[in-house]
Amino acid sequence: MNVINEKLALEKLNTGLPIIFHTDTLPAIGCLPKFSEIIYKIKKRDKKKPLILMGAENKQFNEFVHESALIDYKYMSSKYWPGPLTMIIPISEKRKSLFSRNNFTLGLRIPNSMMAKFLIKKSGPLLTSSANLSGYPTATNAKDISIDLPNVDILGPVPWEKCSGKASTIISWVNSGKWEIIREGEVLIPGIG
Repeated sequence: MNVINEKLALEKLNTGLPIIFHTDTLPAIGCLPKFSEIIYKIKKRDKKKPLILMGAENKQFNEFVHESALIDYKYMSSKYWPGPLTMIIPISEKRKSLFSRNNFTLGLRIPNSMMAKFLIKKSGPLLTSSANLSGYPTATNAKDISIDLPNVDILGPVPWEKCSGKASTIISWVNSGKWEIIREGEVLIPGIG
């Protein structure tokens, strides 16, 4: 298990390498958006499955959210973040080029994890996925993750504080004032079902 500090993690992220880090739900593997192919390769993940853009604070996402969803995004984010809620929103025209040309939406989340927020505040938003091989269960501690993904550095210190082990709730923006639940998780949102 190769445990690294935040300074080295930032250097690795800037060279295109992914990092594994603690979140409030499940540990994540993340990289800077322009290097997203590496996560698909390491996880053996289907490229049709999107990644989640994780941030440290709401304002990091304003330029990613299409203006049609901005009011609803700001309302939900102020109410439920940081925490185990992922919002799927339309991508702004300005940021579409960073992502797949066939995908016009993006999942956003701010975890309630000091480790994740400190890292992402310095690195900028990271494209993330659970820290496991696709189709296999996700371990919740650094030692077990290092067995599944031995070539990816782990942000320390370890052991990490306990995460919930449950996936985040996912909601998708439909139109002004309307959301739909994609996956039930830890957060229950009244009026969406």
